[in-house]
Amino acid sequence: MARGIDSGGVRPGLANPSYQAYVVLRIGFAVLPILAGLDKYMHLLVNWDLYLSPLVPRAVPLSGHTFMLIVGVIEIVAGLLVAVRPRIGAYVVMLWLWGIVVNLLTIPGYYDIALRDFGLSLGALALARLSEEFHRRDGASR
Repeated sequence: MARGIDSGGVRPGLANPSYQAYVVLRIGFAVLPILAGLDKYMHLLVNWDLYLSPLVPRAVPLSGHTFMLIVGVIEIVAGLLVAVRPRIGAYVVMLWLWGIVVNLLTIPGYYDIALRDFGLSLGALALARLSEEFHRRDGASR
């Protein structure tokens, strides 16, 4: 039996659990950063400004809210990058999450969220590694 093709005539990869994991992670790490980025403007889920370390506005010449709006744009771009170039986008999301973790570790009481985001970064790393197997250089999925 050829790799990724089962005897039931299923399209290549669909019966492969590794490919299924790749698809789930790719969709999740494309859609969720886009939604989080958009919500930086609407605050429907949470007031995202609360998650910004007080050190950041002191270090950059912007208000905390303006900085978070820029964060929203970056998250949207990262999600789009995962959608079209998952090998690159997944590493971008992983590094972005590490930046969020560092930010959260400077805010007492947010360590649990930092731990969760570090776990998410491992999922992004897994997507990057799976992309090596399932995403061809021309950008098409196998």
